[in-house]
Amino acid sequence: MVNEQTNSKTGKIGVEANLPISLLYVMLKYVKLGYHYLFSHAIYLLIFLPLWIISPKDLFLQWKQLKFNLVTVVVCSVLMVLLGIFYFITRPRKVYLMDFACFKPKPELMCSKEFFMETSRQADIFTKENLSFQKKILERSGIGQKSYISEALFRMPLNLCISEAIKEAEMVMFGAIDDLFSKTAVKAEDIGILVVNCSLFSPTPSLSAMVVNHYKLRCNIVSYNLGGMGCSAGLISIDLAKQLLQVHPNSYALVVTMENMTLNWYIGNNRPMLVTNCLFRMGGAAILLSNKSSDRRHSKYHLIHTVRTHKGANEKSYGCVLQEEDDIKKIGVSLSKDLMAVAGESLKTNITTLGPLVLPVSEQLLFFVTLVASKVLKMKIRPYVPDFKLAIEHFCIHAGGRAVLDELEKNLELSEWHMEPSRMTLHRFGNTSSSSLWYELAYSEAKGRIRRGDRTWQIAFGSGFKCNSAVWRALRTIDPAKEKNPWMEEINDFPVEVPRVAAINN
Repeated sequence: MVNEQTNSKTGKIGVEANLPISLLYVMLKYVKLGYHYLFSHAIYLLIFLPLWIISPKDLFLQWKQLKFNLVTVVVCSVLMVLLGIFYFITRPRKVYLMDFACFKPKPELMCSKEFFMETSRQADIFTKENLSFQKKILERSGIGQKSYISEALFRMPLNLCISEAIKEAEMVMFGAIDDLFSKTAVKAEDIGILVVNCSLFSPTPSLSAMVVNHYKLRCNIVSYNLGGMGCSAGLISIDLAKQLLQVHPNSYALVVTMENMTLNWYIGNNRPMLVTNCLFRMGGAAILLSNKSSDRRHSKYHLIHTVRTHKGANEKSYGCVLQEEDDIKKIGVSLSKDLMAVAGESLKTNITTLGPLVLPVSEQLLFFVTLVASKVLKMKIRPYVPDFKLAIEHFCIHAGGRAVLDELEKNLELSEWHMEPSRMTLHRFGNTSSSSLWYELAYSEAKGRIRRGDRTWQIAFGSGFKCNSAVWRALRTIDPAKEKNPWMEEINDFPVEVPRVAAINN
């Protein structure tokens, strides 16, 4: 609305614009875009502006002076060559992601929410109140009707023993690795580094030893088996493989990330433990990395950055909150607040570390100014959350649960389109722990969203409390028609609308 008012001092008629909030928001958005555009192209102005100022005569005089200072020119040239050689020798080796594969269980292991509740009832372990609790958790979880559970949970009475757990581990690991080898020309004997992570199942022989023996990997392979690191262990494995590739030239690294349900399906009536039963599902992924420059043209992504942070979590508070609150809504809110309080600190460290590496100068400047104002000048202002959408095209956020995704969407100011891979992965496959990020990246590939030069930010949260990040740059446009991943047969059915509460019919 525009009102004309008479100025009492000048007698002139002025215009006062009472703009609606939505219009002000749009104006501020375009002001910020203009600011970002100016700073993003400032480097070109600094480079080309002197060329307009310096005349051809000045350039000719400079050339004449250099002709009479031949020794200086030669010394400077030699130094530049030596510095170039030194940089080339000492620079970090580039790490490429040749391909990855996500395990898709057979349809017989598909578990609807009704079947899950029926299995819980037939187990004859849980109290009536805790069965009702699990039902409410499932209805609000965001998980759909087609996630997968281990084969041992389909048989009554339950036989949750180590042999069944090993059977599940072999099915997931070998299934993912077989798919990966079928997608690449790399042979098993070419693998020089192996990293396997599974948080809650650490048998002897180890899972990495099972992979070595099954595929007859070479005897001098560098092998690591990571356990007890939660849902962020997948990116910890990627970071470890990256560091190993820096000291082992011309090598391939195989990373296997998974979780095991069989021995870790909780049988008891402690409510905090029952939440994991409702959210976690079976899944795993295998990733092939290389540091060979010749593999660049065969690879999908280039690993740009990895960030690992660890903040202490007050685990006792989680138990108290969940045990004292009977109302499911209060439980969800309390858990979300406690979780995001810790996750927010870890994410803040990731943002502070990643910001200067990936953000444009305009966002770095805003972040630095607010940081100085709050930390140095002690001004009471909200910390500035950089607009990562200016530097990152795709976001893969660990599908740990609806509450975490909602908070990250709000805090990072992401759109529904950015959150779609995470929400659809949670809906279709459930929380597959450390492998969920790869199902999300596979979703983006199946949708044909990955273009050459696009950057993807993977964000994982895990126990401890850990928040780990990896940023990848696409080396080529991914053609969905040539891809083989768990989404391809049904990708046209997604996205789907996920209700806040999906009633279970039993």
